[in-house]
Amino acid sequence: MYFSFSFKPYLAIIGDLKHSRDISDRYVVQEKLNKVLGEINESYSRDLSSKFTITLGDEFQGLLNCGVNTMRIISDIERRMYPVKIRFGFGIGIGSITTDINTEMAIGADGPGYYKAREAIEYLRIIEKRNSTQAADIRFGADGDNQGIVTMLNTILTLLTVIKESWSDRQREVIEDILEHQDSQTNTAKRLHIRQPTVQRILANGNYYAYREALDTLEKALEEITQDVL
Repeated sequence: MYFSFSFKPYLAIIGDLKHSRDISDRYVVQEKLNKVLGEINESYSRDLSSKFTITLGDEFQGLLNCGVNTMRIISDIERRMYPVKIRFGFGIGIGSITTDINTEMAIGADGPGYYKAREAIEYLRIIEKRNSTQAADIRFGADGDNQGIVTMLNTILTLLTVIKESWSDRQREVIEDILEHQDSQTNTAKRLHIRQPTVQRILANGNYYAYREALDTLEKALEEITQDVL
């Protein structure tokens, strides 16, 4: 068991478009983001206590009632924004919500979950200003006696980032495809019109198996976050 809760835990997610003011077609990007968040709200409706909502020009947030699909949701947001190449930062706060929750939009609710998410996104902004290389773009914070596991999760995220930053465009294409579809090398090869041995070589050279093992550990820990713990 990874987490210990004396409250019903939520996951508050605050997303940030990094350097959005430098994007020439910023309005188009924001419109696309709004569309993508709508798709996420539909695809993961069972996981959401509050739907993802753009709260400021550069920020959006949502509230999850369980952690099982947290990393997949973040990955889907980034993937569905393609071919727009922008960097996101995600602050994820694990904690209680002390106000009424608006199910239709993640606005107005408050509590330790959101406090920790805000602390996490502000930390990422500070690290970004320091020009730190290969710093993770996702950070967790948690209320209660869970600092040990949070440190572990954030360390895993940093290691995942280091591996991702080493990928070539071709490695990224193959690895993201197999992660998205969760199936065999043979099917990945068919979708990408390449040979299965080529997929195998790309996965090995891209440290896919170490990446997948670390990601599995992170997702297993997040599965413990659910409204059913009490």
